Amino acid sequence: MKIETIPVGCDSLEGAEIFNYGHLPAAAAYCRRLGLVETINSIVSSQMNIQPGVVVQAMVLDTLSGRSPLYRLKEFLTERDVELLTGDDLPAEAFNDVNVGRSLDAIFEAGPSKIVTALGAKATNEFVLDTSAPSYDTTSINLWGDYRDCTDDNPPAGPVVTWGHSKDKRPDLKQFMAELLCVDRGVPIFGRTLDGNSSDKASNNVILSRISTIMSKHGLGAGAFVYVADSAMVTKENLEAVGSNLFISRLPANYKECERVIGLAVDANKWSDIGRMSEIITRGNRPCAQYKAFETTVNLYEKEYRATVIHSSSHDKRRQKRYDRLVATSEKSIKDNLKKISKIYACETDAKSAARQAEKLTSRLHNVSASVCPEEVRKRGRPPKNTPAPTKTRYRLECSINENTAEVARLRELAGCFVLLSNVPIDGDTALNETEILRTYKGQYGVESDFAFLKDPLIVNDIFLKKPSRIDALGMVLIIALMVWRLMERNMRKYVEETGKPLPGWAGRATNKPTAFMMTTKITGIMVARIGTHRHLLSPPGDTPAAFLVAMGLTSDVFIDPHFQCTPIIPKK
Repeated sequence: MKIETIPVGCDSLEGAEIFNYGHLPAAAAYCRRLGLVETINSIVSSQMNIQPGVVVQAMVLDTLSGRSPLYRLKEFLTERDVELLTGDDLPAEAFNDVNVGRSLDAIFEAGPSKIVTALGAKATNEFVLDTSAPSYDTTSINLWGDYRDCTDDNPPAGPVVTWGHSKDKRPDLKQFMAELLCVDRGVPIFGRTLDGNSSDKASNNVILSRISTIMSKHGLGAGAFVYVADSAMVTKENLEAVGSNLFISRLPANYKECERVIGLAVDANKWSDIGRMSEIITRGNRPCAQYKAFETTVNLYEKEYRATVIHSSSHDKRRQKRYDRLVATSEKSIKDNLKKISKIYACETDAKSAARQAEKLTSRLHNVSASVCPEEVRKRGRPPKNTPAPTKTRYRLECSINENTAEVARLRELAGCFVLLSNVPIDGDTALNETEILRTYKGQYGVESDFAFLKDPLIVNDIFLKKPSRIDALGMVLIIALMVWRLMERNMRKYVEETGKPLPGWAGRATNKPTAFMMTTKITGIMVARIGTHRHLLSPPGDTPAAFLVAMGLTSDVFIDPHFQCTPIIPKK
C-alpha cells in the first residue's frame, strides 16, 4: 500500500516498521481486559526469561488468526509488533518451540483447569455475564498419531489418547475428549481435557460433584443457578449427585416414562402455546419452528421430577423416519399375509370366511376391508351347439388396505415431541414456566457451537504434540481463545441490543446478529508505522471497521497503544 502522507507528530518514516493490522489488536485488548498475562503468571511458577502468560497470549492470538499452525509461533510473530500484541517487547525468536514447550509443561504442572476457572471468574466480573444457567457438554477431538505410550496400564501425565466413541464418526483415529461449562450463550467459564474413552455419563457425574464449587466463584450458591446438560446426564447416580442444585436435561427416549408422558400429552391435547423461539425469522422454505408444551411429572428411581413435554413443528427427523418405517412395515406385512389367502372361491361360505380372515389382519396403522364379489364364468369343456355356453358362479375376494389416518397422525405428533426433565419449581422465586424451561435448555446450543470452533481447521490447526501433558495445556489455550472469541461477539451483540444500531453484515446488508467471524472480515488494512517505541496510524479505520470497533468497546488507539483495553458493554437491568 502506498503511503501518501506522513502522520502528524512523525517527521519521517525512515527506519520505521510498517504493520498491516486486522482484528488481532482488538483480541489483544480483550486479553488485557481479562488480565490474561497477569493471571497466568500468578498461577504458573516459571524461571524462564519469557513469562508463560505472554506465551499463552501469543498462542491465543495465533489461534484466532486462523492461518498459522500453533507449532510455528515464532514465524507467526516475525512480521508482527510483539509488544502491541503481547504487552512485552520481545524478539520473535523468544517464542521458539523450546520455550513454548517448556511453558506448556509449566502450565500443566500448575493445572490448566485452574487457570481457565480463574479467567472465567474474571470474565464474569468484567463483562457482567449471566451465569444463571451454565450449560455442560463434551466432545471428542481426533489425533493422527499412534501415541503408543498412552495405555491404561501405563497412563500418561495428561489425558489418555486412545480409541473411544467418536462424535466425529472417525472410529479409526485415536482421540481425547474435551468438556466445557459455558454461560451467557457460549462463553466458557470452565473446561478440561479428558481421556479419549471417557463416558459422558461419568463426566457429568464428576462435574456435578464440582459444580457448586465452580459456581461459588461466581457468587452463586445452590438454587441460584440451573445446570443444563444433554440426556447423558440422566442416570441414577447423576440424579443423586445433583443434590440441592437445580437442573434441566432431556429425558432419554429409552426410558419408558418418556414414551408414557409423550403419549399422555398427545392424547390429552391440552397444549400451552409457546410459539417460535428463534430470534431470527427465516426466509424461503424453512419457516421458524413453532413450539407448544404440556406439563406433567415422571417418577424415576423412586423420586418425582417435573416433565415438560415439548412439541416442535419441525419434527425430529430421526423419529419421523422411524415412524415412517413403522407405517411402511405395517402395510408390507398386511400385503404379504394377504398373498397367502386365496382370491377365488367356488363356495360363497368359504369366500365369506376368507373375507373375515383378511379383515383380521387390520393393524393399529391400517384397516383391511374385504368384500365378496360373485361372478359368472363359463364351465369347462366344449359348449353344446346352438345353445348358450353353460356357466357357474364363483366368488372373488376383493381386499383394500386403508391407512388409519387418525393413528398415523398421532404417530407424527409423537415424532415431534421430546421431554425436558427438571427439578425446577413451578412456583416461587426460582420458578420457571414452560417457555422459560425450553429457552434455558436451548441455550445448550452455545456449547455445541463452541465445539465447532474448537475443531474448525481454519481456527485450530492439527495438533502437533506428542506429550499428552502438553495437549492438556494446549486445550487450555484453545478454551481461552474461545473465551476471547465469544466475549468479542457478545459485546457486539449487546451493543446492537442496547443502542438499536445494526452493524454492516454480509453483502452490504445491516445485521442485528454480528458474529466474531464477520468482524474479522470487516477489520482489515489498518496501516501502522512504528518508530522506536512510538506508533502512528498511517491509514485509520474506515467507516465499517470503525463501526465494529465501537461495538466492541474499542477505538483506533487499540492499534497504537500496547496497554489499551476494551470497554465492556454492560447490559441494562
